[in-house]
Amino acid sequence: MSKRKTVGAGEGLPEATEREARPPVEAIRAAAFAQFAERGYPVVTVRDIMKACGLTQGALYNHFKSKDELLHDIIASTQGELERLCQEAVKGAGADPRAQLAAFVRVYVVRHCRLRIEALVANREIGWLDAARVSDIRRSRRAIRDIVVTILTRGVESGVFDPPRVDGKHDLKAIAMALLDQCTHVSMWYGPGGDLAEEQMAKLYTEMVLRVVGARLQD
Repeated sequence: MSKRKTVGAGEGLPEATEREARPPVEAIRAAAFAQFAERGYPVVTVRDIMKACGLTQGALYNHFKSKDELLHDIIASTQGELERLCQEAVKGAGADPRAQLAAFVRVYVVRHCRLRIEALVANREIGWLDAARVSDIRRSRRAIRDIVVTILTRGVESGVFDPPRVDGKHDLKAIAMALLDQCTHVSMWYGPGGDLAEEQMAKLYTEMVLRVVGARLQD
């Protein structure tokens, strides 16, 4: 795998000062997220992370064998939690595909607004992991995509969705990926204190997504 130059993306990010009274492993994870987001994975050292969270360098090796393992852990944990939240949101939305899609978009967008640093690291730094470490993260991302594909399929079959067609056919996987890409990238520019709060942003994205898939008005 060819290594790329890290693009500076630290502007507007909070300083990595994780000195709260929290379990050491959680302090390490929080500091790693902040350091990787601000400076990029290749530049950050174990010493930088431990200094940021106020622990000794040896404390990291009580929980993680290497910086690579730490990066995998923080990406896999935030990805797994996102998958769980999406599953629960859809399950609790009832049988209507419109309600399911709205519930999915809401939880997905709110999380990407609220956890901007985590999203930035997960999407930008995953390329530094080897194939073995990235496999479970890719599996989770496919599972989330398949949740959307399943909702879209039910909506089309029941006549409540009429998404765009290519040569007269629906490509629901491509549509799902496009919608996820749109929702994911809110984390790249959204910041608290703007015109729209997290829930308002989620409402806006939900309305846009429902329009894209041609959702029929609720009965």
